[in-house]
Amino acid sequence: DMRRVNAIYQSIWQTYRTDIEKYASNSNEKRIIRHIIDVAPFYFDERIKFQNFGNSNYRSREVAEAFRSLDAAGLIRLLYPTTSLTPPIQKDFKKSPRIQFLDIGIVNHVRKVQGDLLHLDDLSDAYKGALIPQVVYQEITSINSLESYKPDFWVRDKTQSSAEVDLIVRHKDLLIPIEIKSGTTGSLKSLHQFINRCDHHYAVRIFGGQFSIQDQKTPEEKAYKLMNLPYYLATKLNSYLDYFTTKA
Repeated sequence: DMRRVNAIYQSIWQTYRTDIEKYASNSNEKRIIRHIIDVAPFYFDERIKFQNFGNSNYRSREVAEAFRSLDAAGLIRLLYPTTSLTPPIQKDFKKSPRIQFLDIGIVNHVRKVQGDLLHLDDLSDAYKGALIPQVVYQEITSINSLESYKPDFWVRDKTQSSAEVDLIVRHKDLLIPIEIKSGTTGSLKSLHQFINRCDHHYAVRIFGGQFSIQDQKTPEEKAYKLMNLPYYLATKLNSYLDYFTTKA
């Protein structure tokens, strides 16, 4: 019964909205936090700018402080990119972050699309494929015991570069690039840029197809192995990486 489900979600969301204001240090920050909570669910599928966030007149510093309060509360977390190709992962706090929500179900409720999702054959069709990365981020977060863990994504260390790999995972002494694709098709241009620059030959695609390991080459002719992992195996990623990097 979607009416009952929506009522429960609304109750949960309203509780968060009320509670989160306690993290504000003054009345102005409280207003900004309210604004962010209202509009952020419509910006989860892109990197954000603090200045005038959500078509507001709020300044960059004000929005950044409010976001940090929400991050500390765990409701909306800021994910900063890395340009690292080898461990350790070093985040670049000068670059624009992405946002990750505590629960994608809350986002769907706020955007009033829960009923529409029930009719989809593949969730990768939702939001032009932008829903799946958030789901995978939640899955990856759930298997990490560290409370401070946040998923990492990679961007090329070059001004105005559009190269962006959805997820970077440290596995032993390697940083493994992971693309989260909508459906079973799609280019791997950013992943290829990472592979061309790193010192190993392992990459992963989490997608809506079947498990397989393929021998591939980048357009620059660097050979690498690509593990295709179905969405539903995201929480088994560590086990599959063990197998992939030792057996493949």
